[in-house]
Amino acid sequence: MAIEVFNRYESKYLLTDEQYAYFYNDLLEYMELDAYNKKHEYYSISNLYFDTPQDSLIRASLSKPKYKEKLRLRAYGVPEQNAKVYLEIKKKVFGLVNKRRTALKLDEAYEFVRSGQAPDLADYMNKQVVEEITYFLRLYDLEPKVYLAYERKALFDKNSRDLRITFDTNIRSRRYDLKLEQGDYGEPLVKDGRWLMEVKAEKTVPFWLSQLLCKHGLYRTGFSKYGNEFRHLVRTTNLNYQTERPLVPGTDFNPADPAAAALQEKSIRERERVLYA
Repeated sequence: MAIEVFNRYESKYLLTDEQYAYFYNDLLEYMELDAYNKKHEYYSISNLYFDTPQDSLIRASLSKPKYKEKLRLRAYGVPEQNAKVYLEIKKKVFGLVNKRRTALKLDEAYEFVRSGQAPDLADYMNKQVVEEITYFLRLYDLEPKVYLAYERKALFDKNSRDLRITFDTNIRSRRYDLKLEQGDYGEPLVKDGRWLMEVKAEKTVPFWLSQLLCKHGLYRTGFSKYGNEFRHLVRTTNLNYQTERPLVPGTDFNPADPAAAALQEKSIRERERVLYA
């Protein structure tokens, strides 16, 4: 069964083809390919991100808050109509990433988000995560917003499964044909074909990895696939968006205001109490 709950720290790096080749070669001394990549060079991941009509979730995320969250539907490859997919809540609190997901059939997932009504539980679903997503859908009026796909190569530490490094390439997106089964085409998100490397660790990264990052001159970036896609949308359209006055999900107030910020913190604490009590 696929892992359905993740708690980890994530760091991101943008690499050129040359940097990728040299760094990847050095990694193989300490890490090994995951089971799928041992047989296939890459595997394809396709995602459908949901947001409010006002793009409240991504607007809040780009304001760099202490707490942020999003909902996406993920498939491996292009799914068939009745294929198993994963509906995921991804949260980030003070730098710690928490991802919780449940398997669903494709049509079940679409209807769940559309109606807000949880499907009848089946043995392939995670009951706790279904309940959390149900609560999430009560907070936000969501609709499909953007499709994102890419090819991935993943490695694990030879001595510990706590460390995972992924390389994503051919990152592409579209804001039309917002169905996973309609194909994995889209416009390039990274024009020069760079690689997005993500270091995912449950604890601190090992010393050997810090040395390798220093050796290759690699530095962290704040690159977010959905975030950068939205920034591109803002740059190329007349969408009214001000990063200095971001919307908080479900509200229209400015979190720079002290009273509004206090209200936001109270909302966050209450949400976590409900979900994890």
